[in-house]
Amino acid sequence: MVDKNLARLRRARQTRLKIRELGAVRLTVHRTNSHIYAQITSGAGDKVLATASSVEKEVRASLKNGGNRKAAETVGARIAQKARQAGIETVAFDRSGYRYHGRVKALAEAARAGGLKF
Repeated sequence: MVDKNLARLRRARQTRLKIRELGAVRLTVHRTNSHIYAQITSGAGDKVLATASSVEKEVRASLKNGGNRKAAETVGARIAQKARQAGIETVAFDRSGYRYHGRVKALAEAARAGGLKF
């Protein structure tokens, strides 16, 4: 039987190859049971332009739990705000092999509501 994480990474590789082919700025999501992380990397993949996560002090002050949809929405809004400050409007959404469902979907919709286009 294939390990769940290996299967997720295999799915993620396909997405990343396509995004690299396009040369787009990438919004990457990573989730754990207790937290969710988002970062925006340059088209070449060599620089991190903005980050947001449920581990940040300001976010943790407003949340009781970093591993739920409310935390994902907060992180999505923060990454959109930081991207605007960095002058980024359009990104390619890299969900890292996770299903577009639950926390990943909540983060994406909050980022869209914050002004990011993808």
